Amino acid sequence: MSLNRYNSLYELIGGAPTIRKIVESFYPKVQRDELIGPLFKGDITAVMEKQYQFLTQFFGGPALYSDQHGHPMMRARHLPFPITPERAEAWLGCMRSALVDIGMPDELRGIVIERLSGPAHHFVNQPSEET
Repeated sequence: MSLNRYNSLYELIGGAPTIRKIVESFYPKVQRDELIGPLFKGDITAVMEKQYQFLTQFFGGPALYSDQHGHPMMRARHLPFPITPERAEAWLGCMRSALVDIGMPDELRGIVIERLSGPAHHFVNQPSEET
């Protein structure tokens, strides 16, 4: 699978309908995860919409997030939350599982996870938890 014949990863994965499916599959997994679930309590409808907007923009689609909320500044926006390397990996694990659930092909899943891995680890703001 190659981006060569597509203008963006957003187009390659199927655009808005696929992003929506990813977000809808992803967040129930996040809420059930023992490491990151406690960070997502209550009604997370607004969080899901922001994630949809961000992923749309991040993968090369319309600038929905910036148009609505300004520059993403994602590291700064995540500073209030305790993000350890383990939590970053848990987030990526939930995303991997969501991509499988929506039927994304293996090679494309690899591209998406590779693209998300950098930011996920960039948001780490606390050391590993002692076990």
